Amino acid sequence: MIAFDLGSNTLRCVVLDCATKKVLFEESIVVKTADGIATTGSISKDAINRVIEAIKKVQSRYDISQDRVRAVTTQALRSANNAQSVLRSINQATGIDFEIIDGDTEARLTLLAVQERLSQIGNDKGFVLVDIGGGSTEIIFRMQDGFISKSFALGIVTLAQKYPTIKEIEEQIKKDTLGINKFVGKHISTQTGQFVATAGTPTTLAAMKLGLDYSSYDRDIINGTIITTEDIVAQQKRLIEMDEQERIRFVGVGREDLIISGVLILRYVMEVCGFDECIVIDEGLREGVALEGCGS
Repeated sequence: MIAFDLGSNTLRCVVLDCATKKVLFEESIVVKTADGIATTGSISKDAINRVIEAIKKVQSRYDISQDRVRAVTTQALRSANNAQSVLRSINQATGIDFEIIDGDTEARLTLLAVQERLSQIGNDKGFVLVDIGGGSTEIIFRMQDGFISKSFALGIVTLAQKYPTIKEIEEQIKKDTLGINKFVGKHISTQTGQFVATAGTPTTLAAMKLGLDYSSYDRDIINGTIITTEDIVAQQKRLIEMDEQERIRFVGVGREDLIISGVLILRYVMEVCGFDECIVIDEGLREGVALEGCGS
């Protein structure tokens, strides 16, 4: 089963063996889909070309014609006023037909992947899950009798584009996350006794804590890693003090100017939820899409 996830900053692909749940191939390419959308309301021609080139790169590395493919896209295309023409252009150039999914579907599929990984590491407790994307952040409460989720149009790309300095983000983040505060206050409970985080910000912080950089990153090492508020503050300080090239070594090209906004979102959501540590899981939306395609 082949799954594509086109986010606001990154195109991610995974090929999953449905019988074994083993990952046969994976790729993650920064495409900056939402670059400039905060001012224009549209996906730019340059961004469309970057997406097309990224898909073609994946196709050159793995033959996707022999398996089922499901391709989804999220907040950037949900909000773009030229979404349908963008999808047509991508399909005409690559043959891949992307589906715009809503925030509830995004949360459900992400939860599917995270639960699968947590069960593999022997963790079946209730939890709060945060998925910090480029254009949106999903908050999911997983209780014994089900889950409640909500998607917020706040991500590392949109926050960084809205406020050009770290100081401005720090000053405005409480205002911009007011909806998250209200949602958490309404649904937090004793059944959600642990905090779980997925996506590039928490996995990068976990990798840095463990002495890994972008080139040595290993999902099997990252999964289940616990990072504390103290860890997050320490790694934030390191990232701020790094020059651009050193930061790229840890976060990869195309995320060096965005990572701090993700760190600040993570810190604030943890604080609002009342946790001072979180469990980091690498799997996210693309793996959830693949698992659902496999019938999980």
